[in-house]
Amino acid sequence: MFAVKNQNSAKGIALFISLGVLVVSLLGLTVMNNHANLNYNAPWISILNCNFHIGLDGMGQLICLLTAVCFPLIFISTWNNTYKGANRFYALMLLSQAGLMGVFLAMDALLFYFFWELALIPVYFLSSIWGGEKRIAATFKFFIYTFVGSLIMLVGIIYVYFQANQSFDLQTWYSLKILPEKQTWLFWLFFIAFAIKMPIWPFHTWQPDVYEQSPTAVTMVLSGIMVKMGVFAVIRWLAPIVPDGFYLWGDTISLLCLIGMIYASLIAIKQDDLKRLIAYSSIAHVGLMCLAIFASNKSGIQGVMLQMFNHGINIIGLWIVANAIETKYGTRKLSELGGLAQKDAGLAILLVIIALANIALPLTNGFVGEFMMYNGVFSSAVTKYGVLDMSVAGICIILSAVYTLNMIKKIFYGHSNALTQSGTPTSVPVLVCLSVIVALIFITGVYPKPMLQLTNDSVDAILKYIKTSI
Repeated sequence: MFAVKNQNSAKGIALFISLGVLVVSLLGLTVMNNHANLNYNAPWISILNCNFHIGLDGMGQLICLLTAVCFPLIFISTWNNTYKGANRFYALMLLSQAGLMGVFLAMDALLFYFFWELALIPVYFLSSIWGGEKRIAATFKFFIYTFVGSLIMLVGIIYVYFQANQSFDLQTWYSLKILPEKQTWLFWLFFIAFAIKMPIWPFHTWQPDVYEQSPTAVTMVLSGIMVKMGVFAVIRWLAPIVPDGFYLWGDTISLLCLIGMIYASLIAIKQDDLKRLIAYSSIAHVGLMCLAIFASNKSGIQGVMLQMFNHGINIIGLWIVANAIETKYGTRKLSELGGLAQKDAGLAILLVIIALANIALPLTNGFVGEFMMYNGVFSSAVTKYGVLDMSVAGICIILSAVYTLNMIKKIFYGHSNALTQSGTPTSVPVLVCLSVIVALIFITGVYPKPMLQLTNDSVDAILKYIKTSI
């Protein structure tokens, strides 16, 4: 009885705090949306000339809103999941949220690095303590990847710090004129760390195992929000600081993205495990985002900013469905499911809408972002093969439809079996969470103008630095 009470108290406190963060985020977008309220700068480590400088531009506001929206949805949709030592589990989840918010707020490089690590460390413990049978091997691989990437990035931060007259300030870094020959190797010190986090091929191999072995609530954080750290960092901390390196390696990175998109899509088609299918789907979608960034034009980068939010919402919806199915039927294997639409029509309808948004059906949120990204890739003046890149990337639209529609068919249609014939409707809290996601899908898909206006100035500011190398 005490354990149940303690677990419910931990859940309730975590949900209350996450809702408080959501309220603050919404206030920052509305009544408190001015420079004074959205910026804070104070000395932090004076001997290193490092400040606790946080601030929000349009891109930061959008991705912070994603983080603030997702955590309450995660806590509500996994309310019936039980964890031994629930107080520690939810404390680490909230610590990870704090780290994520810090990454998107930081305007000082050392502070950015601090929050980058703060977001990752709780996830390691969450996965290694509460994960599946193979959690130790999966999380050790995750630790090695992220630890090496972080150390490499730290070397790059220290180098730029001395180039900037011992300053970690973001705007000071933007004004630097680092020699092009130095940018060619400095680019990789940052990009490898960001590529691991996204991840893109061939830095992706940690992801499917960690997604599969982590508790589903943790997987939601990893897939819905944490991969956006890498995408966000490429736009804010890489492209404007080493524009020559960004330009020089653009075709190479574009090739890696294309290989990863095709590879992940083909692997997703063959998956029988629902978690691994969603994991490989995420690799393909993030690969398109990275490809569009290196197109270096307004359509591509603004499409990426919009798609970071849209993909986060859509993929959280898929994970909520995966968690509901695994909790109820004790399996994630598509071959063991079938006919659930007869027993759980509400869940079937909501999943179909979310899945179609994930493959960018018109009138859904995924269509707007993907159309802008493909347009950006097609019209790129930076990469030499924009039309070819778009053509190859376009194949992934077809492949995405194949594995997504196949997933829907195997789970919800056909004949029910001994496992699924006794199925019951999904709980109301889960359906409410999915309904919120569906509402966001249609609102953003039909009327994306507010989000495009929110990110417009951020895109213009970034492009001002990228264009200098062209």
